Amino acid sequence: MTNLIIGLLGALAATNQPAAVSNLAAQTTGIAITIPDPNDPVEKEYQKLLADDDAAQAEVDQWIRDNRTFAASGAGASMEEMNQRIETRFEPIRKAYRDFLERHPDHARARLAYGSFLGDKGDEEGAQAQWEKARELDPKNPAAWNNLANFYGHTGEPKKAFGYYAKAIELEPTEPVYYHNFGTTVYLFRRDAMEYYSITEQQVFDKALDLYSKAIKLDPGNFPLASDVAQTYYAIRPLRTNDALAAWTNTLKIAHDEIEREGVYVHLARIKMVVGRFDEARQQLNAVTNEMYADLKRVVTRSLNDRESKAKATNAPPATAESTATAPAPNTPATNAPTAAPGSAGDKK
Repeated sequence: MTNLIIGLLGALAATNQPAAVSNLAAQTTGIAITIPDPNDPVEKEYQKLLADDDAAQAEVDQWIRDNRTFAASGAGASMEEMNQRIETRFEPIRKAYRDFLERHPDHARARLAYGSFLGDKGDEEGAQAQWEKARELDPKNPAAWNNLANFYGHTGEPKKAFGYYAKAIELEPTEPVYYHNFGTTVYLFRRDAMEYYSITEQQVFDKALDLYSKAIKLDPGNFPLASDVAQTYYAIRPLRTNDALAAWTNTLKIAHDEIEREGVYVHLARIKMVVGRFDEARQQLNAVTNEMYADLKRVVTRSLNDRESKAKATNAPPATAESTATAPAPNTPATNAPTAAPGSAGDKK
């Protein structure tokens, strides 16, 4: 590693820095990488295209947020008006991608970005075509494999997605998003995972949790990721109570604000309620004060009261730490039918 650092310092003094860095990495690590030359006219045009795309996306996002605010006071634009306005804003970006690719048809990264653009617009087949072409042009680009894996997960070909995620990770083992997406797909398509890997359902859960664990090690402050990991335990029978509580406790530690913290309190209350720790569950619910959780808090409180009353009526002892009871999880995905797809429309890399 010391030789690599010294070599990089030397490469920075080279006339052609991108080529020098790329050659050094290949010689030192055995990994061939392509470093775009920022002074190359095509690269400059490509970067401007990405910037224009990002600017359009940000502007449209702001329009949507503003319109929701206006709609609350009865002054928002209709859905038809908003859709037309959005399409008008994105049309120059669509045309710019097409023009660029007509002139540079072998630009793999532009095809990746255009595929993401199309995916964001709901054109999954168009996105797939661009990502497949990007994969053909640059089979060592992990983003192409990840994006296609996302596509196959969306369209009901999870076994193909498994292989594509594995390839993305092989090419870039330090990207947490790939492990996160892979773990989610394994978890959602459990029957397919059982057949593909010839393992039991419990082993499928272990595989998903292992992938999540690797993602968390690479991105320990990612709250949505930690939350996904913790929610995985709702589907596991018997409930792994200690692991579930540990996962939610970890999620609580990295919550960014009170809204996220209160959401975690509800989950902790659910788990503790199931194992008979009724006082602790009630304390967790008492800490939930945000109105957005009011309905959910009422549901869990009602279930808590019912369980506690039944426990007192039967004089039943509290459940053990590793209870076999099932935690209530109304939004838990069905065994083989995803309610959410992994990842975004695609990495623009």
